[in-house]
Amino acid sequence: MPREIVTIECTEARSEGKPPSRYMTSRNKKLQTEKVEKKKYNPFLRRHTVHREIK
Repeated sequence: MPREIVTIECTEARSEGKPPSRYMTSRNKKLQTEKVEKKKYNPFLRRHTVHREIK
């Protein structure tokens, strides 16, 4: 199956001393070989931030 479930985490929260927000999403391994990067809402920072795929 080419689609896999990945976890994305906020990139700005740790530098500001807040807990990072995490989301689950999916990606197609065959078409998207690089790490997933999306703008999502971080409730701890109360704004939209860039979330990047983690292992």
